[in-house]
Amino acid sequence: MSGSITVAGVQAAPLDIAGLPVFGRHDTVAQFRADVLRVRSAVTGPALIVYPEIHLFGTEDTDMLAAAAEPLDGPLIAALGEVARAADAWLVPGSVCELGENGELFNTAPVFAPDGRLVASYRKIFPWRPFEKYTPGDEFVTVDIPDVGRLGLSICYDAWFPEVSRHLAWMGADVIVNVVKTTTEDRSQELVLARANSIVNQVFTVSVNCAGPVGNGRSLIVDPEGTVLQETPGAAPDVLCQHIDFGAVAAVRERGTAGTNRMWDQFRPSDRPIGLPLYQGRIDPRRWSPSNHHAN
Repeated sequence: MSGSITVAGVQAAPLDIAGLPVFGRHDTVAQFRADVLRVRSAVTGPALIVYPEIHLFGTEDTDMLAAAAEPLDGPLIAALGEVARAADAWLVPGSVCELGENGELFNTAPVFAPDGRLVASYRKIFPWRPFEKYTPGDEFVTVDIPDVGRLGLSICYDAWFPEVSRHLAWMGADVIVNVVKTTTEDRSQELVLARANSIVNQVFTVSVNCAGPVGNGRSLIVDPEGTVLQETPGAAPDVLCQHIDFGAVAAVRERGTAGTNRMWDQFRPSDRPIGLPLYQGRIDPRRWSPSNHHAN
């Protein structure tokens, strides 16, 4: 499965949380829908539209975030599904505040198909401690776009932990979508991490940060060899539109990064497993290559 799709990474400032349905108004969703349709009108053919982390929740107030949280079968997710259907596009609307089964607050990235179905959701595994009060997720998540390829999902600070990107690549992700809300001065380091995660895993990375005056912008799209295909020059609102051929992942892994390095073919069948005391586990050469794994 290796096709192509146009990715639209929307660098935008967070929308006003006061307009969410829980507060009795629907202004935020209506504003979001209009922007998604604006972006979609500029893209011909199949599209994946990606917004920044917590895009629909424009506040840092933990109490307000908790009050706005809904389960994934709530009215906000239903409304966002209708946005995806209206746009006839794959949609990652940033992340949302999810109310868990036991009252936990999760930072969750949903993925919608063009028919409006919620097809996947990922709970941020590495909240930015001590500032973020979200409960950590405990599951790596990928989602298939039929006839195109497989997405892996990560949220902001997850990119600082190489285990996340490595595991998503091992699960068969061709593209890692990293939705971001970086308001601090470490965005420069995150640009390096986006390239590094692409290089060491031979995958595309789509890192979409929020715009100013809240965020520091500098969104980017990186290819499987670490080349920056597009990057916004600063924090102003912007849209990165990039046609991505998912088949490039297999091609890079076949010929090697820079024509040399083929990390996923590192081991011979007779090689011994490598112990990993940090994880109380090991690398088993028989399970190293993503081609031998078929997780959904």
